[in-house]
Amino acid sequence: MARRIDVTGAGGVRLAAWEFADPPKTDPAGGGTGGQGEDGLPGVLLLHGLMGRASHWAATARWLSGRHRAIALDQRGHGRSDKPPEGAYTRDAYVEDAEAALEQLGLAPAVVIGHAMGALTAWQLAAKRPDLVRGLIICDMRASALGAASQREWAEWFRAWPVPFATLADVRKWFGEDDPWAERPNPARGEFYAEVMAESPDGWRPVFDPEQMLRSRETWVYDAHWEELAQVRCPTLVVRGLDGRLGRAEAQEMVRVLPRGRYAEVADAGHLVHYDQPEGWRAAIEPFLDGLHDG
Repeated sequence: MARRIDVTGAGGVRLAAWEFADPPKTDPAGGGTGGQGEDGLPGVLLLHGLMGRASHWAATARWLSGRHRAIALDQRGHGRSDKPPEGAYTRDAYVEDAEAALEQLGLAPAVVIGHAMGALTAWQLAAKRPDLVRGLIICDMRASALGAASQREWAEWFRAWPVPFATLADVRKWFGEDDPWAERPNPARGEFYAEVMAESPDGWRPVFDPEQMLRSRETWVYDAHWEELAQVRCPTLVVRGLDGRLGRAEAQEMVRVLPRGRYAEVADAGHLVHYDQPEGWRAAIEPFLDGLHDG
C-alpha cells in the first residue's frame, strides 16, 4: 500500500510524501520522536531525481520498512506535489522542502537517500542542518559543474520528445529503445518514464512541466558543489552505476573530499541505478545502512 502524507514546504508549497508500508500507529503530523518514528524505527527520507517521483522509490522503501520508517517525497514540481507556475525552483527551495519534510514527519535525525538532483539536495541539506541527517547515500550525482552546453542539450532533448504519446506502450518504447539518449535498449528506463506520464485528452504527457525542470536544473549546472560536500560530517556512501553519469574517478574524489565518505558501485547499471538493478542497489547500500543501525 502507499499512504500519502501532506507536508508544507518552503513558501507554503504543498508537498506529497509517501509511505510504502503499513502505516504507523499514530499520525506523524502530530509530532515526531527524534528520528525513531512512531514504531521506534529510525527514519529514512528518499529524494528522487529531476523528473522523478516518489513511487520510483517504492521497492527500496518497502524493503527498508523492515528496519526503518522510510518515506519518499514528491519534490516541488514533481509527482503529486504542487507545481506553482511562478514558484521558486531554486536550490534553497528544494533544500528547505526536504528540511521541512524531516521536521514535519518526525524522521530526524534520519538517513537521507538521494538520486541525482535529490542527492545534491541531500548533501546540501546535510551540510546546512547536520542535526537532521545522521547518514547520507548519494546516488549518481556529480559534484563538478556541468556547464552551459549541458543545459542546452537538455532543452533540445525535451523538444525532441514526441508528445503526446498515444499509449503508455509508446512511452515505454521511445524511452526504452528509440530515444537517442538511450545508449542501448533498456526496458527499465522505459518503465521509469512511464511512471511520470499521465493521460490527457490528446494522449499521454509528463506530469511535470519541462520548463520547470529546466528552471530547476539551471540552479545547479553552472556551479561546482565540492565545498558543500566537504561540509557533510555524517557517514556518507557514494554509489554509482558502472554505466551512469558519475565517473569512477570523480566518485572516488567525492569520497576523498567527504570527511566520512565510502564508495560503492553497481554493475550493469546506468544512471537509474536503483531502477536498473534493484538487487545490486540493495547489495550496495544495505551494509552501509546496517553499519549505521548497529552503530
